[in-house]
Amino acid sequence: MSEGSVVAPVVERRGRAPARKRNPVQSRARILRAARDEFAQHGFAGARIDRIVRKAGSNPRMIYHYFGSKSELYVAVLEAALGDLRAQELRLDVEHLDPLEGLVQLFDFMNDHFEGNLSLVRLLTNENLQNAKLLRTSKRIREMSSPVLSMISRFIARGEADGMLAPDLDPLRVYVMMVALSQFHLSNVHTLSVIFDRDLSDPRWRAARRADAHRMLAAYFRRPPI
Repeated sequence: MSEGSVVAPVVERRGRAPARKRNPVQSRARILRAARDEFAQHGFAGARIDRIVRKAGSNPRMIYHYFGSKSELYVAVLEAALGDLRAQELRLDVEHLDPLEGLVQLFDFMNDHFEGNLSLVRLLTNENLQNAKLLRTSKRIREMSSPVLSMISRFIARGEADGMLAPDLDPLRVYVMMVALSQFHLSNVHTLSVIFDRDLSDPRWRAARRADAHRMLAAYFRRPPI
């Protein structure tokens, strides 16, 4: 090479970074989680798609691709929340217990689930305010009958047969009573705390309320002495 000749710099050719593959299952799950928080906090009318996609790290196009519309996304959130409850109910191992203990443990399960899933309480409260207008459009939710109702029926049948439980207990009324005792203090925590100047979210207050519920349920379930 002669003096003074210019040598072209060697440029290292680097391949373009491969595009990250979108995982449809994970994308859909992220949108559902973000939507659950948004709908629980703001209700259906107040929820905003732009906040959902921002939190999910997605875009509006994906909302409509996976769910079709805001109302269909909302119904999918309700289905997922109730589906999670049903899945946990199916894992309950209480059938071996005596009827009274089994019923009280079913109440404890409901109580713990709702206290640990406040967004579900808010979703159900909001949907009740709307007369379950969108919930009733779901075909899946009608298929998600709670296994707890069947468990309650079996406990009642065994308890009445061996004389432990009061006669004429109705499984659905028992279920609704348990849900009411599990939810009312949660769905009304702010108003009751202000009205009575007591913090109803305090763990000690909640532990005492649970103990009260145990005594109430046991007194209601037990066969009265002859």
